[in-house]
Amino acid sequence: MASTRHVIPFAELGRQDVGGVGGKNASLGEMTAHLAGAGVRVPPGFATTADAYGELLDGHGLRGRIEERIARLREGAALDEVGAAIRSMTLAEPLPPGLRAEIVSAYEQLGRDEGREDPEVAVRSSATAEDLPEASFAGQQETFLNVRGTARLLESVHRCYASLYTDRAIDYRERMGFDHLQVALSVGIQKMVRSDLAGAGVIFTLDPESGFPEVIVISAAFGLGETVVSGQVDPDEYTVFKPSLRGPELDPLIDVRVGAKRRKAVYAEHGLTRTVETTAEERSQRVLTDAEVRLLADWALTVERHYGCPMDLEWAKDGLTGDLWIVQARPETVQSRRAASTLRRCRLTATPGTPLVDGTAVGEAIGSGPVVLLDSPVDLDRFPSGGVLVTGITDPDWEPIMKRASAIVTDHGGRTSHAAIVSRELGVPAVVGTGRATQALHDGQEVTVSCAEGGRGKVYDGLLAYEETETDLADIPATRTYVMLNLADPSAAFRWWRLPADGVGLARLEFIVAHQVKVHPMALLHPERLDHADRCAVDQLAEGYLDRTRYFTDRLAYGIARIAASRWPAPVVVRTSDFKTNEYARLLGGRPFEPVEANPMIGWRGASRYYSDGYREGFALECQALRRVRDEMGLTNVIIMIPFCRTLEEADRVLDVMAEEGLRRGENGLKVYVMAEIPANVILAQDFAERFDGFSIGSNDLTQLTLGVDRDSEALAHVFDETDPAVTRSIQTLVPRAQSAGRPVGLCGQRPSDDPAFTEFLVKAGIDSISVAPDSFAAVKQHVAAAEAVRYGEGRTASSGTRRPQAEQPSPSRQ
Repeated sequence: MASTRHVIPFAELGRQDVGGVGGKNASLGEMTAHLAGAGVRVPPGFATTADAYGELLDGHGLRGRIEERIARLREGAALDEVGAAIRSMTLAEPLPPGLRAEIVSAYEQLGRDEGREDPEVAVRSSATAEDLPEASFAGQQETFLNVRGTARLLESVHRCYASLYTDRAIDYRERMGFDHLQVALSVGIQKMVRSDLAGAGVIFTLDPESGFPEVIVISAAFGLGETVVSGQVDPDEYTVFKPSLRGPELDPLIDVRVGAKRRKAVYAEHGLTRTVETTAEERSQRVLTDAEVRLLADWALTVERHYGCPMDLEWAKDGLTGDLWIVQARPETVQSRRAASTLRRCRLTATPGTPLVDGTAVGEAIGSGPVVLLDSPVDLDRFPSGGVLVTGITDPDWEPIMKRASAIVTDHGGRTSHAAIVSRELGVPAVVGTGRATQALHDGQEVTVSCAEGGRGKVYDGLLAYEETETDLADIPATRTYVMLNLADPSAAFRWWRLPADGVGLARLEFIVAHQVKVHPMALLHPERLDHADRCAVDQLAEGYLDRTRYFTDRLAYGIARIAASRWPAPVVVRTSDFKTNEYARLLGGRPFEPVEANPMIGWRGASRYYSDGYREGFALECQALRRVRDEMGLTNVIIMIPFCRTLEEADRVLDVMAEEGLRRGENGLKVYVMAEIPANVILAQDFAERFDGFSIGSNDLTQLTLGVDRDSEALAHVFDETDPAVTRSIQTLVPRAQSAGRPVGLCGQRPSDDPAFTEFLVKAGIDSISVAPDSFAAVKQHVAAAEAVRYGEGRTASSGTRRPQAEQPSPSRQ
């Protein structure tokens, strides 16, 4: 790079030029020069150099005057006074004549290349220490959109230079230990993409909450992208599974969440931008089609591979041409730096009441303190350290305050909003997009903000007790007995990816139906049987779907896929729905389809529903979702498990129904397990083994039906005992019978987590796998290792045993 140049086109830049044009512009140049051949589109443009900024500082002693002001700050002067003074001095200093001339010349050339006079451009700041893996200055300097004409362009460049000394930028550099005068500013001038007529958003090449590396997460809203980054809207979110991108015949989109998108940024009549309300139709629509999501994900994966690290990108769609563009790329700086060998978890130890508000959880921590309700940033002295910041949205001006907060709660924003990004970097829990926190909470109110309960963050009244634990994953021993996870909540599945589990032993479909789908499947199939209120509620829930059953299969498939992706390629055992009739009746639209039973626990549940006239169509929807996950999304690690299968005839009928729906044992590697929770499953184990590929012991139901005890009866609680000899002997009988037929046996239940002696019994019985809640995993793994040392001798655990059929792992493609 020639040091005398003031302006350089993107096409002549690369990532080696960070010192000259900052990370943002260097990255735009790198993609322009090296990834265009791979199809990645970057709008053309040019960048001013750090040398040009240096000329500005050296004119009339500006550099020395800035140093004096910074010295005053360190002596105790107010941050806002120091920042305002430096910005004023910078704007008063004329741009060097050579810089002005080169900017005008490059802008006119861009217009000729585009065939337009005075084309609209985006003017973005790019600090020379910005977007490095060890620090992120993103959003701290100014950006101006829809800039047209040389006069406004030069003004915008000048204002970018001044923005290097915003209060938030000064505070960040002080906190991170950067020398202010060693950080220069480059300005990127880039052709505007007419996303005001379409949409824009952000892409992470990992899950931004958990750091799970096998997904790409795309946020999208209508209009210019500033509403997504600033947190003014709750955007759509699309999750793409990277391994499925490798197969063109597979659908890699494993989750879609349509956000409210109540506002959008568009061009203003006389230049720059304005924010307007979206239409009702836009709010219910997706911003991106499946094909557009896949194209952006392909590009993001290409960029990540080129840079060799997780990336944070911004994209835009041109509403005139329909073309997609990548407009920014930077290394992701939060999750990619988290220690992979340590798992930190928070857990409420007090029983919480009903949440005051909830929203999208950012981080996995818990914070508490008095509410500080603000509608604009205030002096730091007015914000108490440890307060809970509650506001509508945040922008970079809030960062000094956010640093002092114990938790952050906002009305608006999604997982890629400013509040979310900064909260992750600071390690502060945040609940964003609550919609009403500023109305529901009041100044001084003591609250607890929990982001440790899945994808939804919750704000509870009062200061609740909680604990923080750290698990060193290197201390978890290897075992020959599989220790797997019980997972129910798809939104929380990715948070456990670092645990060295052998897969998922139990994923309950009924949890996904209750919390993600929220409606009885038969109500979608037969709305004519609903009353007016329920029909309206169903219509509202499935808004945007012409085919109501597609709503059910979409939500169910996305939930299953998130859990399956979290452990790929290890086995994930998904149990088909096992609601009791009273539980089904409580679902929206459920009452017309469910009989009233005297004892639902041993009534019309599990396998008996799947082939019956009353639920056969509903089970078909479950099968369609499962087939979509395995055959279309490529998550062939999913094993299907049938619950509460009473007889061999019932097993045959259920398998026939599954086959009619395209789920045939053995095809595309499909395995079907059966729950062993009825004495008949033990007595006829070898006969059931002819029909199923494995067994999973449901110890609660097996105990209930062996001892004849209602497991929910308080009066009989003293009789209900999973260690009763009748129950343990049933397990000791089942394991060898099943294994003699080549069928693995697992157990999923709470008892191994609570009782090391029961874990030892299972190991001695030769169980193939034990499946436990994630927060019990480390302890159970230790108990299993200790039991195996007794049974097999020291040093003869995982390395001395052969893997049993349950954990055969599929290859990451359609089989």
